[in-house]
Amino acid sequence: MWQDLSYVGFAAILAAVTVAAVGSVQVIRSKTLPLPPGPPGHWLSGNKMPASYAWRQFAEWTKEYGPVFSLRQGQRTYIIIGRYQAAMDIMEKEGGSLVDRPLTISAGETYSGGMRMLLARAGSRFKKLRRALHAQLQAKIAETYEPIQMRAAKDVILDILNDPQQHQMHVKRYAASVIMSITYGKTTPTTYSDPDVVKIGNYQRRLGTMLRPGAYLVDTYPILRYLPGYLSQLKEWHQEELAFYKGQVNVVREQMAEGRARPSFAKYLLEKQAEYELNDAELAYLAGSMFVAGSDTTASAITIMIMAAACHPDTLVKVHEELDLVVGRDRAPTFEDWGSLPHVEAFMLESFRWRPVSIGGFAHRATSDILWNGYVIPSGATVIGNHWAISNDPDAYPNPERFDPLRWLDEDGKIREDLKVFTYGFGRRVCPGQHVANRSVFLNTALILWAFRISENPSAPIDTMAFSDTANMHAAPFEAKFEPRVPVEKIQKLLEGYGDA
Repeated sequence: MWQDLSYVGFAAILAAVTVAAVGSVQVIRSKTLPLPPGPPGHWLSGNKMPASYAWRQFAEWTKEYGPVFSLRQGQRTYIIIGRYQAAMDIMEKEGGSLVDRPLTISAGETYSGGMRMLLARAGSRFKKLRRALHAQLQAKIAETYEPIQMRAAKDVILDILNDPQQHQMHVKRYAASVIMSITYGKTTPTTYSDPDVVKIGNYQRRLGTMLRPGAYLVDTYPILRYLPGYLSQLKEWHQEELAFYKGQVNVVREQMAEGRARPSFAKYLLEKQAEYELNDAELAYLAGSMFVAGSDTTASAITIMIMAAACHPDTLVKVHEELDLVVGRDRAPTFEDWGSLPHVEAFMLESFRWRPVSIGGFAHRATSDILWNGYVIPSGATVIGNHWAISNDPDAYPNPERFDPLRWLDEDGKIREDLKVFTYGFGRRVCPGQHVANRSVFLNTALILWAFRISENPSAPIDTMAFSDTANMHAAPFEAKFEPRVPVEKIQKLLEGYGDA
């Protein structure tokens, strides 16, 4: 027995020594390995960030310097990931070291007061915000929002029938209506002229502009925050946004006191405020930022799907055949058809890849050294997965410039499990609203392509690269032709009561 114990003890000591030795080697290697290569910069200031559409320049540098390259601006090191396998190796497998966000004095600390979930630094606040969001956005809960999404999707079809020229605005109304109902329990129809929606749109644009790489020098040179008046505009905007969010929550609080509040995320947070240890500002910002993020990305994704359909009508043949076979023309598609419509889902996934909504990706911060292919991504580095370059990786997506939904289907006609698209981000910072957003985009894809044959107007060609230069991009106005595949009166009749419980 003593020999056995001695052997076990010796083995434990040997294992400990081995782990320590490996750790030491890792530390030594991380100090001696170089950064990934990158474009040369000034010896003092480093690299100059692209003034606009940084994701395009980053994609060009990916071609020149490789799947992972580095930049330096001031004292900050940037690591840009531009290929699929590198994203899997670093952003996904090393996700535990990339949970943090870099300090952004402009958008994160000043404009958002450190309370915006998207930009929250790793730590106790991030954990409690994430836990509260997950409770109401997880897959099972997302299913309960089906009636809300179906009723709003029905309105998209009817609005397009009445005014096809405003299809982008109809989609924006859909996204705002759904997320306003989920967040605040609002039941009155939302329009794109709704004052609350207009304000939210302004907040979205402000944030999207701030998040462009190099948009504010204070994020590179933090000492600028002490310049009198330098951040005054952002501080005013923060107070304006916070007051708006608090006002929305106060309406729900009053409804609760009167016993007429409908189920909503804000109502849930008010009921669980003590449990989640949220102060009033955190609660208001959590609900409000959920609304901003949810409506912004969903509207853009559905619009991109419509653009893809108009520009690539040949890819709709299989989609329409599938819809006619599975759904037919005597009823409208619903969520229950999802598993039976792989060509519809493939079309959605390809539109995600073709024009990624968060096209440049959001910044992560490495909290420990990451070793990759003979290079080191040092602790403290800002790491960005460039969605545009990754989605155009020819090794992962052959002929990436081609819009090809079939790339997502295996030999049996099922959605491939060995290929993914990083629409909702990477690792542990993946968007918590992905389940709700996916369901919205799928339903609208199925319903719009069931109802219409979409094409491009030859006299008004669509510029498929005309998008806003914001963190979550939006297509410039474009014209599309919507030819009903089912008689208009029949569409209207079939959609009566659509989504009613």
